Order: sequence, then structure tokens, then C-alpha cells
Amino acid sequence: MTVRGAAIETVRAVRVVGPGSEFLLGDEPVDLHLADGRIVDIAPTGALPARGEVLDAGGLWAVPGLWDNHVHTVQWALAAERVPLGAADSPAAAAALMRDAPVLADGRRVGSGFRDALWADRPTLALLDASTGSIPTYLINADVHSVWLNSAALAREGFRGDDGVLREEDAFEISRRLNAVDPGHSDLAVIRAGDAAAARGVTGLVDFDMAWNADAWPRRIRAGFAAHRVEFAFYPADLDRAIAAGLRSGELHEEADVPEHAKGLIRVGSLKIITDGSLGTRTAACSHPYPGDPENFGVLTVPEDQLVSLLTTATAAGLSVAAHAIGDRAVTSVLDAFTATGATGSMEHAQLVRHADLARFARLGVIASVQPQHAVDDRDLVEHHWSEQTAVGYPLATLRGAGAELRFGSDAPVAPLDPWQAMASAVWRTDDARPAWHPEERLTVDQALAASVRSALRPGEPADVVLTAVDPRTADASALRAMPVAATLLAGRVTYVS
Repeated sequence: MTVRGAAIETVRAVRVVGPGSEFLLGDEPVDLHLADGRIVDIAPTGALPARGEVLDAGGLWAVPGLWDNHVHTVQWALAAERVPLGAADSPAAAAALMRDAPVLADGRRVGSGFRDALWADRPTLALLDASTGSIPTYLINADVHSVWLNSAALAREGFRGDDGVLREEDAFEISRRLNAVDPGHSDLAVIRAGDAAAARGVTGLVDFDMAWNADAWPRRIRAGFAAHRVEFAFYPADLDRAIAAGLRSGELHEEADVPEHAKGLIRVGSLKIITDGSLGTRTAACSHPYPGDPENFGVLTVPEDQLVSLLTTATAAGLSVAAHAIGDRAVTSVLDAFTATGATGSMEHAQLVRHADLARFARLGVIASVQPQHAVDDRDLVEHHWSEQTAVGYPLATLRGAGAELRFGSDAPVAPLDPWQAMASAVWRTDDARPAWHPEERLTVDQALAASVRSALRPGEPADVVLTAVDPRTADASALRAMPVAATLLAGRVTYVS
């Protein structure tokens, strides 16, 4: 019986789906032969003798290991300890949920996931104080670009706010403080969350935590983390530190005493730059104002000359860039900066794109790192707050058709860290009984799967393999979202088995 941690050398009788399947004939079962963390051969089942430990798939489907290309890792891991506020349909409902919320070890109450953009009433300090009293209480918006604090929390953190709501950089600072729990506690939370991700077929993620991740990930490896590959980012405040440390995007980042099974998992990622706000907080930088607020076009949080300077410095140091841009003005600003500097990397989100900018992604080689679940979650916000915008909202098929490379992520904890949900949103563009939202932007399953992996099932590729009990190509929307994962292999080692 196969157990977690086993080193597999033969995966018997699988039907390959996704990248790599183009080299095989039909759906006849094949055996994957693995060695030293890679696929070394693929042959019809039984054509070659099995070697080493065998995982008998019995005709299950195999896809390459899945990646989530946008995760706020510690915030995602700690979300399990915070009160979920997604069901709150008003400020009063959200405040009531926090009234009896548990007090954490640090003396705070923390909730997350509220969406106030369509609330009829606005959050107020008096309302939250009346519900929560003298215990410092924090409510984090689903988009993380705003937080609602009571008076006790504002006093504890040294902030002021007439309505208790802090936005953008002030909100990010609060999140950094809430996430800065004891490293031993957060590392165990990350290990548990990593195991849960492996159960959904995840073999890699990109970490955008607002922290110095270069120290955190080797520490987590020493604590026992080995669930998936990681590319970690850092922010402009740490750019000089990263350069002084000799970090280079794509290079391995590990210490000499790494256990054998965890070698090669951690790599240096990109410089992350947040260039505008978000739709939910009504701060995404757009060409047209937000309804009812004619002076509000959102905010460009990084002036264009500063953005060019950051990209120039990063590029000279061998660092790629991941630039957050949601509104169409921010998307144009980021593409202009990539053009001026020759920088490499990705645009994160790209939720509203001018028609003239669509083809620039491919010309510049800028990866469109997008979160398909956001299109489903935000459709009502878009219909209200972006109803006058003339750019393309949440483009997937349009970007792909213009030649852009798509990479999928979740922005966890903003959306669940589950690549199958992302793929289902991209393929079906709905997660309820309503028809597909802008069905012209739907992708095929094969296209969605290609945006969710970094490897292929072919000889020479990493032995990152996911076995599923359902053929993704024939699954309907609900089956794709709930895809039953039977096993996950990372470099040939079992990280999950059902």
C-alpha cells in the first residue's frame, strides 16, 4: 500500500491528460518510469519491467503537478484561525460576527473576508465599537486592501481613522503586523496548509507574503515543510537587501543541511510591486470614475518615474518583476515601464485591460498572472462599479488569443487555494446557477490546465504528477471544481494519497 513520503519509481497504468499527452496515442494506459526526481521513460503499460516502488493507478488520469502562481502564504495559512466574514451582507452583520469572536493569543480578535463594495451602508467606528467593546478587533477586507478596526485596535496600532477603515499601505501595514506571529506558530500553520494544498494536487506556489521570505523558507524546510516547490517574492522596501544578499530570480535558495527529499524546492522569485489598489476598495486605477464618486479614478500608488527606476534596478541585478495592476490605467503604466526598461516578469491580476494593451503582453514577454475565480466572485461588483469602463474586464481568452502567456493563481486567502476551482472558473465563468459571465472569455480545459502547470508529463521533466479519479476533459463545472485527487507526487515522492 502506497503511503505518504514513499519514493515512487513506477506509476503503473495512467491515462495522461494535458501537456505531454500530445506525444501519446489515444487514451491507452501507460507507465511512467521515474528516477532522481524526473520522468525517465513512458511506455505502454507492461511494456517495460517495473522498477522500485510501484504506484498502481489502475487507469486513473494523470496531469502534471499544479501550481498556484499567486499566494499570500502566511495570511492564507492563518486564515483558519480567523472569523470568516464572507456571509456578512452589511456592516452590522459583520460587526455582530465579531462580537463573540475568539480572542487570539496576542489579545486580538481577527476576522477576514468581508466584501463591503455592495453594502447599502458604510462601516463606522461607532458601530464596530458598540459590538466589540474594548478588545482590539480587526476585520480584513476580502481583497486585503482595506481593514476595519475598532477604537481599541486603532489605539493599539497607533493609527487614526474617522470611520475605522484603513486603506492601501496603512491596511497592508496592519496585515503585516497581524501576520507577524511567533515563527514557530506560523511555520506549523504553513506546513498544515501545504499538506492541504498537496491534497488538491498542488506541487508549486509563488509566495507574495509581505515579509522577508528569504529567511522564512529555509526555516520552514528545517521545521519539516516539503509539500511543494516555492518561488518567494520580496517588496521594494527589501530590494537593496535582496541585491546585497546576491539573490537572483530563478536560482535555488537553500542551506547546506537541507534534507535530501526537500532539496531543490525553494527558489528566488520576483520583486513584487503594487502599482494600484483594488476593485473592492474602489482604488484600482481606472480611466473612468467610480459611480457616485466623480473625483475617484482610483490611485496609482507608484509614480511612473519611480516604477521605471525600480524595474531598472531590479533588471540590472538579475531580478524579475511581478507588478500588481488591476485597473486599466495601472495596466498601461506597468506595460510602459516594462517597455522602457526591458524588464522581465509578470503582471499580477490584469483585471481591466485596454484594447490597445492586449497585444503588448506578448510583444514584451510579460506573463499575465491572473486569478480566474476573481472574475466569478467580482461579477456583481464589475456590473456596478465598472459599468462605464470601456476596457476589457477579466480577459482570459482575449489575452490568450493575443499571444500572452497565462498563469493561474488564487490570490489566497482572497480565493481558495485550489487550482481546480481556478480552472473551473476559467472554463465555465460561473459558480452558481447563473449563465456564464462574458462567455466569450471562456477557455477550454486543455488551455486552463496549461495555465495551471509548469511542467509536462514527458521524459526529462520533473516527476510532479497528479492522479485524478475523473477525466478533467469530460468533467462538468461541479465535477471540475470538486475534482477527486487520488495522489500527488512531487519529484517522485508521494505528498498526498487518498
